[in-house]
Amino acid sequence: MTADAKKLINSANLQGPAGDVFPSQPVATLRVFLTALGRLGYDLQALRNAAGVTEDQLENPEGRVPCNIPAVICEAMRRDPSKHLGVKVAAQTPIGAFRLLDYLIVTCETVGEGMHQLARYLRLSEAPFSVEIRDEEDPIRIVYLGIKDSFLAEFEVALTIFHLRGETESSFHAEYVSFTHDPGDVAEIEPSLGCPVRTKAAWLGLVVSPATWQLPLRRRDPVLHSVLRRNADELASRLADEDAVVHDLRRMLTNRLRQGDSDIATVARSMASSVRSLQRRLAAAGTSYQEVLDGTRREAADQYLSDVALSTSEVAYLLGYSEPAAFHRAFKRWHGSTPHEYRLRRVPQR
Repeated sequence: MTADAKKLINSANLQGPAGDVFPSQPVATLRVFLTALGRLGYDLQALRNAAGVTEDQLENPEGRVPCNIPAVICEAMRRDPSKHLGVKVAAQTPIGAFRLLDYLIVTCETVGEGMHQLARYLRLSEAPFSVEIRDEEDPIRIVYLGIKDSFLAEFEVALTIFHLRGETESSFHAEYVSFTHDPGDVAEIEPSLGCPVRTKAAWLGLVVSPATWQLPLRRRDPVLHSVLRRNADELASRLADEDAVVHDLRRMLTNRLRQGDSDIATVARSMASSVRSLQRRLAAAGTSYQEVLDGTRREAADQYLSDVALSTSEVAYLLGYSEPAAFHRAFKRWHGSTPHEYRLRRVPQR
């Protein structure tokens, strides 16, 4: 690999949770990136292997898979280093790739209303960031908060521009784009984005004029939008019912399982809580410590078994089981088969 290629891969600065143990995500989200990269000519089998998923797993529209998008992008960059890959992937991602969220936006009356829908319902896509609309300013700012890697920064900003440009019959344009990183050679992407690009700025996002904010969207449909909003509100209310403690506990367990420490007392202490307080909050959210632990182990088991270098005994150890037999019993309860049988079905055999 050349020095320039290594520099490009490093510049992606893709980050996962501590310890590189990734939580799960909807399979539809991973499929968006794999499909776009396939259109760009990347080897899909190699990218699926990097993600630790099989083609069968990607066929389940309601399924969940390990959140290994950073591994997919790094594998793509390793095979074919490319500047501004996030912008190129965004150009290959059509409206509807993110289903409900996309159509909530495009059925709005104006660009501004659509962006407010994005900010309000983004959490439905389980995105690891948020969007803040500052329409009291002139010009108006769309700010992305919580994005730490350059690929995702370029992808999200470019996707917003490309989709709004298409939905306004090419009338939409940003005043400028603001990146907190230095994408290098901005002259190469400015024509695609249709505006100046500022780098190493204090915030990430784009700026639009009040006139652009009021542009009508070509697929505006108040009746359809009303139906979609009711569905979105119902989904959002379900998410709100799950107390934040469940989310925090899952993230904590995901990082601790590899250390072989899932003891409730240790985990509660790490969350600055007592065992009794943690149990009480989980009960209020309609679950228990054992249920959350069981679900987290199940997701991690599916990920680990995709790595044929790990024996089932090693997977059991990584999941915090004291003996392989306990893991086998739990796995048969989850999938109706043994870990070995599951691996034979899911992992392509060489």
